[in-house]
Amino acid sequence: MPVDLGVELLGVHLRNPLVLASGIWGSAAGTLVRAARAGAGAVTSKSCSLEPRTGHHNPTVLPWGHGLINAVGLSNSGALAERDELARARAGLAATGAALIASVFGETPRTFAEAVDIIAAAGPHIVELNISCPNVESEFGRPFAHDPLAAAQVTAAVRAVYRGPLLVKLSPNASELLAVARAVVAAGADGLTMGNTLGPGMLIDLDARQPILSNRVGGISGPALRPIAVRCVYELAAALDVPIIGTGGVASGRDALEMVMAGATAVGIGSALYAEGDAVFGRVLAEMARWMEERGVASLDEIRGCARV
Repeated sequence: MPVDLGVELLGVHLRNPLVLASGIWGSAAGTLVRAARAGAGAVTSKSCSLEPRTGHHNPTVLPWGHGLINAVGLSNSGALAERDELARARAGLAATGAALIASVFGETPRTFAEAVDIIAAAGPHIVELNISCPNVESEFGRPFAHDPLAAAQVTAAVRAVYRGPLLVKLSPNASELLAVARAVVAAGADGLTMGNTLGPGMLIDLDARQPILSNRVGGISGPALRPIAVRCVYELAAALDVPIIGTGGVASGRDALEMVMAGATAVGIGSALYAEGDAVFGRVLAEMARWMEERGVASLDEIRGCARV
């Protein structure tokens, strides 16, 4: 039986629910197009800020047996350079049918808005506000994703300059996750990305007797995060009627379908690319389709959120 893996995300049709998550592959136009050609239904650029950032010194990413720990530090070339690169990506993606999601962060609501205003000129299908990176608290203070009022202020500031489809990327670390989600939706978010890395955590080099990462601590991603991400998606989908990109540790068709059953509209893939490369998209899609065919499930709409019934 043929199955339909297509989904609608904020008014944008995706040929399938798999989304290249922000950060793992950067923002180079060629890289984003490569992910689309490999099978991603949408691709998300690495988060960019109004001004360039160098980020943290190496080592910044380390596999640790159950996923990755990273403290890249939001390095990027700044909104003006990112705008031009994303414009090239948008042109290259036209032949693939994949959507472009532009990820943006800032130090204040104003810098979020100014960066989005610049990036919007590249014509992304969707903008994602990254308010939840756990690796820069020492520089920026408490992440916006931990405070409903601060998160709403960022969302409202961006809404004042950008009227297109808008996602807000939340944090599994937030003690008031539902309150933050409700606040950003009330302030104008059309949907949510759930979520970012967990932590920060730490690994220590026994011989050096020092933390391995140059930043000392970093966010945890990969398989160890997945049960927490699924729970967060489940809770958000039960409480709010908005699309959610479920992200965190997805590495198989069963993982992706679990996110859909929790209530996700689309499913992000990030850390799995570190070990497998872009082949992960085709494999996950094939596994999803096979599971659905074997059980007579014609479309993802039939099972979305079914775990909550």
